[in-house]
Amino acid sequence: MMTKYLEISHMPTIWCSGCGNGIVMNTMLRAFEEEALTPDNTVIVSGIGCSSRMPGYLTFPSVHTAHGRAIPFATGLKMARPDLNIVIVSGDGDAAAIGGNHLIHACRRNLDLTLIIINNETYGMTNGQFSPLTPIGSFSSTSEYGSIDRPFDVMKLCAAAGATYAARSSVYHTEQLKRFISEGTRNHGFSVIECLSICPTHYGKDNGFSDPVEMMNFLRDNCTWMGKDGKRKKYCMDLGVFCGESAPEYSDEYAKMRDRVRLL
Repeated sequence: MMTKYLEISHMPTIWCSGCGNGIVMNTMLRAFEEEALTPDNTVIVSGIGCSSRMPGYLTFPSVHTAHGRAIPFATGLKMARPDLNIVIVSGDGDAAAIGGNHLIHACRRNLDLTLIIINNETYGMTNGQFSPLTPIGSFSSTSEYGSIDRPFDVMKLCAAAGATYAARSSVYHTEQLKRFISEGTRNHGFSVIECLSICPTHYGKDNGFSDPVEMMNFLRDNCTWMGKDGKRKKYCMDLGVFCGESAPEYSDEYAKMRDRVRLL
């Protein structure tokens, strides 16, 4: 059913065997189908990184932007065409490192955008350096003795900055992920959905996972529902909705201001 949204001539993808990006893409398209998001009313924006190649495999209008700049491009699109659904696909570096300042201010403004952060816990496209979301103690090409950097909890960051919807799931929990993406697209404000998706080529290899099946089993066994005790061998494994509230949406407020000015 989802093949109608795929650019079959661009297949196969560049993604490594065992990468979760394809799972996220399929889950996202199933959520789009439920919410009637189509190529006629939806634009997908991405930056640079493994996950940011996703729009190239889809029939949706898309904008492939500079590293960390997907949110500003999406902001311009939404302000020019508030009638469109704008969905952003980013990785951990794209969203939380070079794009981190754009992220917190998008949360603050509460512009009606949906951001999907595929957290593969590394810079997968550029040889596996640790990222702002890499669990502490993890090994990478830039932390050969284990990372001592404390990572962001991007859900708490977005909730504190003003996002009106923030939820985390994983590539193992696909039905939950689909529900969160659907809820995010329905939210009239800034929505962030983080998806845990361990990189098999760099993070997995450097941190003792033998194959993608073992990584999926790890997500199954170590992700816990918010507020419940569970096995926490790694950082950032609580799943659920971290915030869901209403607040004035930015393009609506801009339109009101523009109308007031016209009456002067």
